[in-house]
Amino acid sequence: HGTITGVMGISRDITQRRQAEEALSNVNKKLNLLSSITRHDILNQLTALATYLDLSLDYTDNDTLRDFIGKEQKIAEIINREISFTRDYQDLGVRAPVWHHVNGTITSALRSLIPGNVKVIADVPGMEVFADALFEKVFFNLIDNALRYGGPNLSTVRFSAYNKGTALVITCEDDGTGIPPEEKKRIFEQGYGNHTGLGLFLSREILGITGITIAETGTFGAGARFEITVPEGMYRLSGRDRTE
Repeated sequence: HGTITGVMGISRDITQRRQAEEALSNVNKKLNLLSSITRHDILNQLTALATYLDLSLDYTDNDTLRDFIGKEQKIAEIINREISFTRDYQDLGVRAPVWHHVNGTITSALRSLIPGNVKVIADVPGMEVFADALFEKVFFNLIDNALRYGGPNLSTVRFSAYNKGTALVITCEDDGTGIPPEEKKRIFEQGYGNHTGLGLFLSREILGITGITIAETGTFGAGARFEITVPEGMYRLSGRDRTE
């Protein structure tokens, strides 16, 4: 008759689990510190190496030696980029996922790029996505890729979204050259590509932490199209929009 006649409760001692979590957190902090110190030292040595390679070019007129030195410089640059990449990767999953306002995150990512005459449009109003703290890096990499490989006719990069069943699909479309069919899956592999081959690989890893997937579905010759599929429960409508 609507009267409470009793209450049943369950209590569980999670002391050991909390201790294990704290121990793991401390280990991760120490590993990240070691990685940071090691990376700093390697980059310092690479800077010195680059300086000596530049000086070596000034001390020889031998075309064969100059060619060798030029190749050594390119190798040193690749090592520098790959070591720098570990700065982003070591932070992957370290902090708990949070809600990101999509339009605001795209705008923030754009501040670190120079789009020139290319127009970048963020058209995902009021939508938030639950993702890793590095979520902004995903949009940075997508815009950066378009600017690098879109070709001379690239003029627009547009972000939009639509619902597909219970999922939300965020699209990134450009009017550039596009990606050949045989490369659509390989572009997400570690080390594949003309630059470092790490940007899209990192993007996939960042999204995967909260079950979000990414795929390239564009038509070669008509521009690239990336689809980010956000599962149910990992997105919400915030009822607000901001571009700051």
